[in-house]
Amino acid sequence: MDYVSALLPPVVMAVFFIGVIVTMVKSQGGANKAKEDAAVDAALARAESARQASKGDAQG
Repeated sequence: MDYVSALLPPVVMAVFFIGVIVTMVKSQGGANKAKEDAAVDAALARAESARQASKGDAQG
């Protein structure tokens, strides 16, 4: 019976991990893909403009 209690946690974690991966794959694309991509692009643009502004302040 010790082998059952030793194998149970890794099996549970493997099942959970597979569930997370399947959920991530299924949520890719779809109706919200354009909205999600736009949000990421906007965040990257804000970060880049903030970086450029701080770089300009440091030089000036």
